[in-house]
Amino acid sequence: MRTVHATRYITPLREGGSLPAVIEADDDGMYVIKFRGAGQGPKALIAELVAGELARALGLPIPEIVLVELDREFARTEPDPEIQDLIRASEGTNLGSDYLPGAINYDPAAMQPDAELASRIVWFDAYTSNVDRTVRNPNLMVWHRKLYLIDHGAALYFHHDWENAGEACAKPFVLIRDHVLLPFAKDIAGADRALAPLLTDAVIDDIVALIPDAWLQGEPAFADAASYRKAYADYLKRRLQLRDAFVQEAIRAHAAHV
Repeated sequence: MRTVHATRYITPLREGGSLPAVIEADDDGMYVIKFRGAGQGPKALIAELVAGELARALGLPIPEIVLVELDREFARTEPDPEIQDLIRASEGTNLGSDYLPGAINYDPAAMQPDAELASRIVWFDAYTSNVDRTVRNPNLMVWHRKLYLIDHGAALYFHHDWENAGEACAKPFVLIRDHVLLPFAKDIAGADRALAPLLTDAVIDDIVALIPDAWLQGEPAFADAASYRKAYADYLKRRLQLRDAFVQEAIRAHAAHV
């Protein structure tokens, strides 16, 4: 994963609760940055990174994800005190995704994805327990007539309760019933057959290894960053082994829409 350095703050994206922003970096690229110092804290960035790279490993369309180094002096040119405080609290490593200029929010009334892509996205979101792909807030963008998955900070919500994460592995994801693409997901079983083999233990380990140590601090359930990181990998592998629960739940939810 590439690391870039933020050079210019362009504009806040105030529709996001964590005040993400568009920034320019030292590679002349523009990125949507998620700040480590925002209210959701580092766990939102971990979910964004891990879920995003899992999606990429599955061949799903997602903008490039980068690590963004941020200097506290970056705040000096920003007049908004709230944003100044957010930048200063986020000094160090943050997360960015490639900015898609001209992209528009997905509207299911205007664009119906093919059943294969819809089924794969539904399977992926059930696997990662992503609560944030609803009609109200689809977190899908259309860019050059192609869907892109964005904003996975609300996925992997098991990591807010590590004491019960082992039980969470085996639970169906009942909120899949609210997924914006569920009506189009006609072959979830086929998606399972195609996607599950792609997430080998090595792939999962490599993705989890991308989490910066700086984001793996202050969690009382773990003695160090290595054990914290391993817990993510163990959960993702175990959930994949027990995936029949979330796959069958998604199939039932789709049938209820028909």
